[in-house]
Amino acid sequence: MTLLDLRLTESNTIPLDSLAYHVGNTPLLPLRRVTSELSPLVRIFAKAEWFNPGGSVKDRPALNIIQNGIINGYLDGGKRLLDSTSGNMGISYATFGAALGIPVTLAVPASASSERISILKALGAELILTDPLEGSDGAILKAREMAEEYPDRYWYANQYNNDANWQAHYVSTGPEIIRQTNGQVTHFVAGLGTSGTFTGTSRYLLEQMPGVKTIAFQPDAPFHGLEGLKHMPSAIKPGIYDEALAGTPLEVKTEAAHEMVIRLAREEGLFVGISSAAAVVAALQVASELDEGVVVTVLPDAGYKYLSDKSLWERA
Repeated sequence: MTLLDLRLTESNTIPLDSLAYHVGNTPLLPLRRVTSELSPLVRIFAKAEWFNPGGSVKDRPALNIIQNGIINGYLDGGKRLLDSTSGNMGISYATFGAALGIPVTLAVPASASSERISILKALGAELILTDPLEGSDGAILKAREMAEEYPDRYWYANQYNNDANWQAHYVSTGPEIIRQTNGQVTHFVAGLGTSGTFTGTSRYLLEQMPGVKTIAFQPDAPFHGLEGLKHMPSAIKPGIYDEALAGTPLEVKTEAAHEMVIRLAREEGLFVGISSAAAVVAALQVASELDEGVVVTVLPDAGYKYLSDKSLWERA
């Protein structure tokens, strides 16, 4: 089953396949100036995921999860979709929920950017704000608690343990990368949050091109400023996380990602989010060790949801 293998239910006013048509097939952008010190035979390309209708890479798994929920009857009887999120997945759920008439309840760390909170409210999602010091793990625990307490009210979409998450990337992100690079990709680099992007894309690439290298990255410490990413040794590990596939992830410092946000804006004209900048830091680390190759990474979102972070933009 693919993202385009969707069906309209009687309660939906917008066909699911119409929504799916606009998800994915995002541009693959060449990085030119921040790569100036690399070997001339090494190129870095990045998937611009803010071109998705909800503004992030999370549209891919969110739509696939909702699709499977509808097909399997999990949302019958007016049940609310329930999940935990640090922001982007919630925006994707709320975007598609509003379009399809599906009510959405989200457990969100209170530390999520004010822009994300405002967007979620505008889209009509019900928000349960959790302890900011507990981060995404605290939101996960709250969603689990609510799902157990009110099973007749909620369908717990459970993005961290739902195979539809990584499968969305297996059927879309992976094939797009091979097509857009004409099969020349040699290295794929992606961050670990739910791990869906890395897991699904890597599985497809390795299946189709066994010689490709897939590299995961994570924050360098339990307490970090890379919103949406997990330091796996100290976090609740997602059920879809494949440790054998990820190996020993590269580590990215928050400060390095913050600096790259500004560099990408000034040198590439790319106004991206913090996790996107972290992806470029990791991709550059991989590329710097190559004599030749094509490195592809994923830029999860643009920078507009982070403008309230004064510590980030004061350096600009």
